Amino acid sequence: MQIETQRYRGTTRTGTLSAETAVECRFGGEVETVLSACAELMPVRAEAEEGGVRILGRARFSLVYENAEHGVCRAEKGAEFTLRAAGECCSAASPRVQLKAEQLSVRREGASIYLTALVSAQAELFEEQEFEYLTGGELVMRREGLTLWGAHLLSGETELSDDFETDFLDDILLHTSGALVTSVRAEAGSLLLEGEVNLCILALKGGEPVSLERLIPFRIELPAESAGAGAPAEGRVSVKDVYLHADADEEQGKCSLHAELTLSAEGCVYREETADAVTDAYSLTHSVRLGFSQAETSCAGEMLSFTERITGKAALSSPIDYSDTLLAVILQRAEVVLSPEGRRAEGVAAATLLVKGADGGRRGVEMSFPFSVPVPCEGECSLSLLVCGMSARQKQEGEIDAEATLKFSAMPRRKSTVRAVCAAEEGEPLLECDAAVSVYIPRAGDGLWELSKRLKKPPEEVLKSNPELEFPIREGERVVIYRKKSLPVS
Repeated sequence: MQIETQRYRGTTRTGTLSAETAVECRFGGEVETVLSACAELMPVRAEAEEGGVRILGRARFSLVYENAEHGVCRAEKGAEFTLRAAGECCSAASPRVQLKAEQLSVRREGASIYLTALVSAQAELFEEQEFEYLTGGELVMRREGLTLWGAHLLSGETELSDDFETDFLDDILLHTSGALVTSVRAEAGSLLLEGEVNLCILALKGGEPVSLERLIPFRIELPAESAGAGAPAEGRVSVKDVYLHADADEEQGKCSLHAELTLSAEGCVYREETADAVTDAYSLTHSVRLGFSQAETSCAGEMLSFTERITGKAALSSPIDYSDTLLAVILQRAEVVLSPEGRRAEGVAAATLLVKGADGGRRGVEMSFPFSVPVPCEGECSLSLLVCGMSARQKQEGEIDAEATLKFSAMPRRKSTVRAVCAAEEGEPLLECDAAVSVYIPRAGDGLWELSKRLKKPPEEVLKSNPELEFPIREGERVVIYRKKSLPVS
């Protein structure tokens, strides 16, 4: 028995691996009181290997503290780390890694301060997969156009700059940043990513900490030879490096800030391919054992962006009262999960609130408050979030009313699971009925294909013999099969 097959090869997302590790950094010197601390993470290299993905990353620890003379100071150190995300993985996979500092703890041992970050890693795996399918042969075949999505990975870096004026500043203590992609568009030969970077700065003004915030728009174009206009696409952007330069004019009481940012972008353009494949088959003369192949591919839908302003009573890590002066809100962040039942984004917004007590000493108070907002996205999707504009007020003694702006991007995902015949093995010959006419009682609900396959007759022959049939078959229907018979010649 002759059959014809074809083979599809394409790259698709095959899974996600995760891992955690602890990264520690030691600070010495004159730290009297820790006001704030943060850890910024950046993946350096990720390599797939048998049994997992090995990740090399870099952490930058920043510490703002008060010395014995109540002066506000800063310190910064870097550390490299490795971790391994275990799983069924082959060395041919292309991993894309996101790192996150889940927790940051501060402890004192003698004259030293230790910052320890719990680092989590998510490694998305993209692999080339094969899908073999039957296209022709000596069988009665049912054909379908099966949709397969091929992923084409892109990456690149770009420089972004911004200039703005503020009141006179004594010094810059700390800066953090986050990027959010709000628009992804495939054009002929390129992928366009647009969004915003939120640059947060902790500075000294008149000897006291103050917080500054700047939303900087970006537009990144990644070359993509395989991209067609309007093709499904997705992407993300992270801030790789920030350089700040300040020119102060003490006489005018002004300060000009120049920010230079290096942005790292990763994108994916999907290409739709249709396989004209055989999904079922049978023989008119022999029994046939079929083999099937299956593949699952996915692609991105259209990105949705929306903004919500949230308010709430903040939970505090230590009490405050009216004798405390609120100085600055820094290190704003949020944790969010998508509730599948209610299609809502639920999570907690958090920040460090710098406070000055009646004794002149400063301290950092961790504050957080929950949120739940609707998500205008159906089906499976991934959420990205940028927190900005967080503020705090003490309307009642001991209570903090907090506000924040949440900027969301929701990326829907579509999956396509295809199954087709990839092999056929001929078995025993079928027993032929020698009656000129046969009447069959079919199963209710059968379609033309199911009925023809059960009868081992071509669909057109079944229809020709039974033009009055309607599908799906109703209860009580009868099917007549006519066979040509040769009369003996005397």
